Amino acid sequence: MSPPQARPGDPAPIRVLVVEDDPVAADAHRMYVERVPGFAVVGAAHSGGDAQRLLERTPADLLLLDLYLPDGHGLQLVRALRAAGNGADVIAVTSARDLAVVRDGVSLGVVQYVLKPFTFSTLRDRLLRYAEFRATAGEASGQDEVDRALAALRTPQPAAMPKGLTQATLHAVTEALRGAEEEGISAAATAETVGISRITARRYLEHLVEAGRAARAPHYGQIGRPELLYRWLSEH
Repeated sequence: MSPPQARPGDPAPIRVLVVEDDPVAADAHRMYVERVPGFAVVGAAHSGGDAQRLLERTPADLLLLDLYLPDGHGLQLVRALRAAGNGADVIAVTSARDLAVVRDGVSLGVVQYVLKPFTFSTLRDRLLRYAEFRATAGEASGQDEVDRALAALRTPQPAAMPKGLTQATLHAVTEALRGAEEEGISAAATAETVGISRITARRYLEHLVEAGRAARAPHYGQIGRPELLYRWLSEH
């Protein structure tokens, strides 16, 4: 589905270049961005070289950048762009959790990090906060105004939990899931491990599936109905 057309008088959309080596993931990221009002995808590149060549022809305000590219690290691309005078902002979309990389990225203009796998709502939150930060203009009246501008970018609110679920139990269920054998774990086994009811365990497991952190599949035994097994989706 095409993104809605801008109406006369609307501000120009924020132009986004998706840089992701996996074509399936790139298509998903493009779809996510195009669902957020005020943003428009100008293209998708599957390597750092592709991104540089595309940016020579098509300006972009923001890069949605995977850090693991087939022809080098994503931050190498950012350094090359900065050396060429390109000041596009960057949201890193990655499974990398190395805080040294995060520090290097901040110094190069990486304004946000989104850890894989993520949901549409997570990316939407980061994009809208980036748009809010980008819209700030003029001269600050004082320290409070500067702090508010930076807070829009640096302090996203925690994702809302479904009613009745708690972060502590979600953490326990997540740990049980991550520690399960390769074929996965059932809701009943999760309930026994965590010390909650099977129905409650299933609610948390289904939440993780909906959030893109887990997958489920039927396991066919010798007798009776198949049992659903849940498997943690490793970051890549």
